[in-house]
Amino acid sequence: SQQKIFKAGDTNQDGQLDFEEFMQYLKDHEKKMKLAFKSLDKNNDGKIEASEVVQSLKILGISISEKQAEKILQSIDADGTMTVDWNEWRDHFMFNPATDIEEIIRYWKHSTVLDIGDSLTVPDEFTEEEKKTGQWWRQLLAGGVAGAVSRTGTAPLDRLKVMMQVHGSKSNKMNIASGFKQMLKEGGVRSLWRGNGVNVVKIAPETAIKFWAYEQYKKILTKDDGKLGTVERFVSGSLAGATAQTSIYPMEVLKTRLAVGKTGQYSGMFDCAKKILKREGVKAFYKGYIPNILGIIPYAGIDLAVYELLKSTWLEHYASSSANPGVFVLLGCGTVSSTCGQLASYPLALIRTRMQAQASVEGAPQLNMVGLFQRIIANEGIRGLYRGIAPNFMKVLPAVSISYVVYEKMKQNLGIA
Repeated sequence: SQQKIFKAGDTNQDGQLDFEEFMQYLKDHEKKMKLAFKSLDKNNDGKIEASEVVQSLKILGISISEKQAEKILQSIDADGTMTVDWNEWRDHFMFNPATDIEEIIRYWKHSTVLDIGDSLTVPDEFTEEEKKTGQWWRQLLAGGVAGAVSRTGTAPLDRLKVMMQVHGSKSNKMNIASGFKQMLKEGGVRSLWRGNGVNVVKIAPETAIKFWAYEQYKKILTKDDGKLGTVERFVSGSLAGATAQTSIYPMEVLKTRLAVGKTGQYSGMFDCAKKILKREGVKAFYKGYIPNILGIIPYAGIDLAVYELLKSTWLEHYASSSANPGVFVLLGCGTVSSTCGQLASYPLALIRTRMQAQASVEGAPQLNMVGLFQRIIANEGIRGLYRGIAPNFMKVLPAVSISYVVYEKMKQNLGIA
């Protein structure tokens, strides 16, 4: 935080913070804090109460209980009155560069920087200020690069998951070790990254469409008073996700086909697209589309619900000294919640992958979603719906860690505070 103050204060960038600059920093900072204080103090009595914190957060799309708001206030409240006056506010934030309540809130927004390689997440939200200053596209770019690096780093596990989803059965007891052996024997080390090219290429169009669609859906769903509740945000986010998935779905099919492809079957993504088009027509590019779209709802819903639950638990029990949870708590919450979301939507993901691969598995009957469900359950029981889940979960931690580290590095390089 000292670095942040230093950066903000050193206006002539000579690497030294002289007294005038420091005074100027304090003045500017105090102005910002005064504005933040005023915006929170709804009844203008010069004090911030818990109910006012709750109200302010509601406007920003975050619902917390009075009890949790009290926790936040307690960390600022010096004299134990359970309200925060201007002096306490100023002393707390003077050397704590989180200039406004929105910055504290951004910690708690369910951030979607974490790319687990399953693109079902709800889009990120940007404040008006970020849109004006152009911070938003820098954040999207940083997120995109982080996603590309993390997907590439965990691609072998991803390919193994697809192989197990398509080929794993009672007769073909494919586990992690035997799966890797099989892939290495069939195509060498390079083959472990088969299908990763498409997986990386699709990040850009998907992010762009999701972001644009989210803004549009939010406009449609905003209530008359200009407020957007949690439900509206969830609905806008899920619809935006569905819109993006629909537009790039053919790339999903290509990724699966390349991943289950044999060595020499396709020379690259364009060759693969050409062959599918010639043999099976345009329809093939939307195979498995229905289970894919259906999967968004349980995934996003459970992800958000678990995240909110973990967040409020943390605020109830641990937020005594500070309302800022720190990186590891948030990464932990995000990882656990998306893992739960994946658990719920996994059978649909498996059916989707099977349908996408169907025609390339010779002699397999072309079943629809319900038919496939029935067949898997009849032949293999419920376990059959969870084939490949082990490599899928092994991939979560490295994917989150890589994407977080790269995102932070990218932010520094792009100059995002």
